[in-house]
Amino acid sequence: MQLLFTILLDGLVYASYLFIVAAGLTIIFGVMKILNVAHGGFYAWGAYTAAYFIGSASEMGFPDWFGFLIIAGSALAVGIVLGLLIERIVLRRLYDHEEILIVLATFGVFLILEDLILLIFGVNPYFAYQPMVALGSVEVGGIFRDVYSLTLFGVALSVAAGSWWMLTRTRWGKLITAVIHDREMALIVGINVRRLFVVTFCAGAVLGALGGAYIAPTVSVAPGFAVDVIVLSFAVVVIGGMGSIPGALIGALLVGLLRALAVHKLPELELFVIFLVMSAVLIVRPEGLFAPAKARKI
Repeated sequence: MQLLFTILLDGLVYASYLFIVAAGLTIIFGVMKILNVAHGGFYAWGAYTAAYFIGSASEMGFPDWFGFLIIAGSALAVGIVLGLLIERIVLRRLYDHEEILIVLATFGVFLILEDLILLIFGVNPYFAYQPMVALGSVEVGGIFRDVYSLTLFGVALSVAAGSWWMLTRTRWGKLITAVIHDREMALIVGINVRRLFVVTFCAGAVLGALGGAYIAPTVSVAPGFAVDVIVLSFAVVVIGGMGSIPGALIGALLVGLLRALAVHKLPELELFVIFLVMSAVLIVRPEGLFAPAKARKI
């Protein structure tokens, strides 16, 4: 029974931060129809920026809880700065080109961002454990867990609720829905689609950076550590349906729980079971479990 509870807890923690990263990925695809491989770069830059400044703040004598402000600030700064630069310099020139060209361009951006990390932060790992130490640990069902990991549930739920509210209860959400269903018609009725694209891309980039920044205190931030997470985030989005926030939530839960089960029972099949499920979903429902309905054009 304790093993089952451990698997459930590990799975929910992993699913939470996978959802935060995948939500940014699926928002960008849903609005802009861009499969953004550079999202892994946002994740890595968020983690490195947070880890670097948390370590620096600790050396200067700031209290451990100050790390939470650094995490939020790092996610916003990385997402807005990199999002604006990439949208203005790269993507804006490619909107009218084929999708495969945009995918290759974002892959090139991802490689550039990875190399810039090596140039700026070096090859040595960074440790930013201070926020995790500040919260201590707690006994849950007979298992001692660090409180910091459990707060990921709250962050993921906040992202899900905030995305739902923004898309269904605000003017921006209605504009986004109009662009998703018919971009040409949205242009005709006077919606500033270019500005909507900039805001959407930066919002997705902030979520990618937030995933990296929030996970930084729990891992060793080292070169290449973002690759596995971004591959699994793509699996989450594919399973749930590209462009669907509820789909990303369900996909993250599936992937998180399956990975936790495999890690505890059959560690050699950790990735195999995830991609087996993804393949099964693609065979039965190629557009994903909760893909948004497409508007029918006459």
